[in-house]
Amino acid sequence: MPTSNRVAEHPIHEQFTQRWSPRAFTDATLDKPTLLSFFEAARWAPSAYNAQPWRFLFALRGTPEFERYLSLLVEFNQGWAKHAAALVVIVSKTTFAAPGSTEEKPAPTHAFDTGAAWGQLALQAHLSGWHTHGMSGLDFERARTELKIPEGYAVQAMVAIGKLGDKASLVDYLQAKEVPSQREPLSKLVAEGDFSL
Repeated sequence: MPTSNRVAEHPIHEQFTQRWSPRAFTDATLDKPTLLSFFEAARWAPSAYNAQPWRFLFALRGTPEFERYLSLLVEFNQGWAKHAAALVVIVSKTTFAAPGSTEEKPAPTHAFDTGAAWGQLALQAHLSGWHTHGMSGLDFERARTELKIPEGYAVQAMVAIGKLGDKASLVDYLQAKEVPSQREPLSKLVAEGDFSL
């Protein structure tokens, strides 16, 4: 998929503009060692106090687990995510113990740190020839119950992973959306000094 419509305002590595989130996937299967390499990249993300709050639960297509994960998505996402090679539920631990302590305290940056890990997973997948698509369209409470996620952990999102497919495989109204999205200009996102955005 051409990404020439994405132009960075400042010099960056091309992987950042070439990575995008398609919905059309092929029937390619993802082997576990390759998927684990994506998680390995996530493992090395930065985190406050080295707490590493991220947790990843996964299911590969063609397994009973995959159907269970798929059922947690809203109907709209089920329609295209059923073709993904893998589905991943991202969870974060909401407490941490500071270095030298065993007392668990609220972790104010658990979602921030887990987002950093997810970003590294997405980039590693892209560098390996795969695409990812993060989704908030899922039943969060049912995911917690169905996947036996204990208290003290927050469900953040689900991610579909697959090889880029033909957009003609999507329903008509999604085909027009199957292009890399643009981003707001830095002037809307960055301010020096006080908040003025």
